Amino acid sequence: MIKKILFILFAVLIVGYLAAVLFFFKDRKGVAGVCKQVEVVITDSLERHFITQKDVIEYLKKTNQYPAGKKSEEINTQLIENALLKNEIIEKAEVTGTISGKIIIVISQKMPILRIFSPSGSYFVDEKGQTMPVVQGQAIYVPVATGAIDKDFATTELYKFALFLQSNDFWNDLTEQIYVRSKNDVEIIPRVGRHRILLGSLDDYEDKLGRLKLFYEQVVPKMGWDKYSVISLKYRNQIVCTKK
Repeated sequence: MIKKILFILFAVLIVGYLAAVLFFFKDRKGVAGVCKQVEVVITDSLERHFITQKDVIEYLKKTNQYPAGKKSEEINTQLIENALLKNEIIEKAEVTGTISGKIIIVISQKMPILRIFSPSGSYFVDEKGQTMPVVQGQAIYVPVATGAIDKDFATTELYKFALFLQSNDFWNDLTEQIYVRSKNDVEIIPRVGRHRILLGSLDDYEDKLGRLKLFYEQVVPKMGWDKYSVISLKYRNQIVCTKK
């Protein structure tokens, strides 16, 4: 009988404990009482320096989502995340709360792969094809694209081309600038040699650059880098060169 009573008491304690855990942790993003502290963690701060902890706090204050001093019922962590993700520098944001009254904000930043200079402004395109603003004082070494570029072209065809360049050490090292006269008239200005590379449109750019690489490997060693002023890849299965 005593064992049975003890078993029942133990079971009640377990159920009560589990109920308490579920109450406090049913939403990991909840915070108990009043938010006493906000901790901002930028996971890639050693590699990327586009946003600081101070920037995040100021941004949340500006958007009226800074949780410090607010009661738990006034804090919506999903709204805080949504506000942070509207910042064009932030790639990911996770906001969680603790029962001690702390809000923890974990952020990762976007990674640019292309710098755009166009009549509509200057900005970066990141590795997922999204735009991000230029951060003053940050030197970021990525290919530069100039000319008649709208954001749709920048985040679609140019973005895919920039991804290809980034994934290929040879072309990434060679390409200094991409000049866009129109969507069907794109040029590359290389770091080596005094010539321009005419791609035409960006259709079949892998095939075009494959032909150019063969040209560099087989012809340039014999003729030299400065023999030609223009190398055109516009025509299928051809390379047309203009001598200086």
